[in-house]
Amino acid sequence: MESSLLVRGLTVRRGVPVLVSPAAPTPRETKPLSDIDDAEGMRFYSSAIHLYHGDSSKQGVNPATVIREALARALVPYYPLAGRLREEAGRKLVVKCEAQGVLFVDADADITAAELGDVQCPPFPCFEHFILESTTNAGSEPVINRPLIYMQVTRLKCGGFILGQRVCHCVADAPGAMQFEKLICDLARGGRGATLPPLVVPAWGRELFMARRPPQPSYPHLEYSEPAGGPADRMLMTTQQASGDDMLVPCRFFFGPCEIAELRQRAPPHMRGGCSQFELMAAYIWLGRTAALGYGATEEVRLSFTVNARGRADVPLPVGFYGNAFAHSVAATTAGELCAGGLGYALELVKKAKSSLTYDYLLSVADLMVLRGRPLFTLLRTFIVSDVRHVGFNTLDFGWGQAIFAGPAKCGEGPFPGVTTYFSMSKNGKGEEGTAVPICLPKDAMEKFKLHLQGLTARNI
Repeated sequence: MESSLLVRGLTVRRGVPVLVSPAAPTPRETKPLSDIDDAEGMRFYSSAIHLYHGDSSKQGVNPATVIREALARALVPYYPLAGRLREEAGRKLVVKCEAQGVLFVDADADITAAELGDVQCPPFPCFEHFILESTTNAGSEPVINRPLIYMQVTRLKCGGFILGQRVCHCVADAPGAMQFEKLICDLARGGRGATLPPLVVPAWGRELFMARRPPQPSYPHLEYSEPAGGPADRMLMTTQQASGDDMLVPCRFFFGPCEIAELRQRAPPHMRGGCSQFELMAAYIWLGRTAALGYGATEEVRLSFTVNARGRADVPLPVGFYGNAFAHSVAATTAGELCAGGLGYALELVKKAKSSLTYDYLLSVADLMVLRGRPLFTLLRTFIVSDVRHVGFNTLDFGWGQAIFAGPAKCGEGPFPGVTTYFSMSKNGKGEEGTAVPICLPKDAMEKFKLHLQGLTARNI
């Protein structure tokens, strides 16, 4: 559907962007981010889109006005989100809280929700038209001295609307951002009075993830070291503008109940009952992707995935914490060993990596950030997966009911679209719920990857 929209000339008319500040006075202060928050890998804006149907009971009600007013009220308890990032010695980031505001714009599009098609997973059709991008060049980095949130509400011809937003990852991870947005929803629906505190009181708590003194990393942290086997990686040299076999081909795959059941049968008998759906999918896709890309047998390959620290007994997070509370866990081996070992071997590596996250591990990450200048995690021969199925994107209701689509705007962030992917909640043509996995590979590698899936009931969507 995206191509047909572009062919007929999608028109989105934006108003003048405005800064939305907290609706009441807030503290003027400087708040340091944690040594996990300000890592190089967090210094970007994550993008999300929510698509809503029209509601006959909302005739004459402007969703942009409703959301903008609720946003201003929500920024009172979440006042750091209305601030600006500053960089201090050692690349340390702090939030200067002076109620500068978040950037907001309303818009109109000459389409209906139905014309966007049955969107089930990223990328959202023509997403760049529905997300407000930064128009300033302030600061030496893309997150310095800029609004921490960009928000656009686009009204559709059918009475529905699209909420597109970009949130600076330094100040909130996905669960943290959802906590803030749920308050906006509650206020938009009239669920809380202007003087009442939010149901979940926000907690800063960034001191929990500060480096120790002196910093003393106690783990190898493969996520921040280059894999063995040389500097070559086809995925880092291929661009979307390439041609022939080097041309990147996007494809989305659906893993529903049938696919998961088949994967369990393919796992070694002693592992079938003890593997999560994520572990099965991640291991199988990593295995097939590695084989399809044809890495040398002695080249080290990695699977990196985010592990949430929330809900873990040894991580003393306060209720209402909305900062970054996760780490990248890494499964690593050589391409030859992975392909020879098959699904059972890949599963063992994934399960071991997943179990490694502890509070001590998070503090070790913070220590490493300080000692090594807050480096970016490695991309070389690494497949990075973020599981956003349980974040709760589809729970946001501003008064127009649940979203038709809710989730990341794109298949992945950053300049290398094939290196990262999201596992998103989705449905297939039969209405079955499952997981959508967007994969981007060079043309010849995609054909080999599809052969890897042959015999499994995984379907393109």
